[in-house]
Amino acid sequence: MERTLVLLKPDAVSRGLVGEIISRFEKADLKLVAAKMVTPTKDLANKHYPPERREFIEGMGNKTLETYKEEGIDPHADLGTKDPHEIGLKIQGWMVGFITSGPVMAMVLQGPNAISEVRKMTGHTVPAKAEAGTIRGDYSNDTPTLANKEKRPILNLVHASGDKEEAEFEINLWFTKDELHP
Repeated sequence: MERTLVLLKPDAVSRGLVGEIISRFEKADLKLVAAKMVTPTKDLANKHYPPERREFIEGMGNKTLETYKEEGIDPHADLGTKDPHEIGLKIQGWMVGFITSGPVMAMVLQGPNAISEVRKMTGHTVPAKAEAGTIRGDYSNDTPTLANKEKRPILNLVHASGDKEEAEFEINLWFTKDELHP
């Protein structure tokens, strides 16, 4: 049995997709063991998307540079830099701004292979690349190019922990032990 953190971001909440998304998880035999709606503080968002986690920040920057290369767009002209760390920090700031912009449905799901099952169900983090039948593939079609042009994160509805270490960290960040119901 594994537990994983899932956040239904402000775009999912504002579009009224909370019930539909939770229903999909429950139909996949994932048990909801904690849930709450919260508008995250900037402090919580910066802990969730830590600016000091260099690998995370540069990973976002490098993905952005790859997208710009694929699209034939000059990142320096659009973002003022070609440095993956600087670009990653810009995106991290956009992510913090977005996740604190409205309510988020935070939840913990439990089940066999919960982490990989949830990630499979949510689909590719770039909705335009997500397969039909996944949450992002069915309900979003945002692209990195549009997001970068509008100076915002990709609107992809859901955050799901990437591995056991991340899940444990994130669950403890968003929930107290008393809020978990085995």
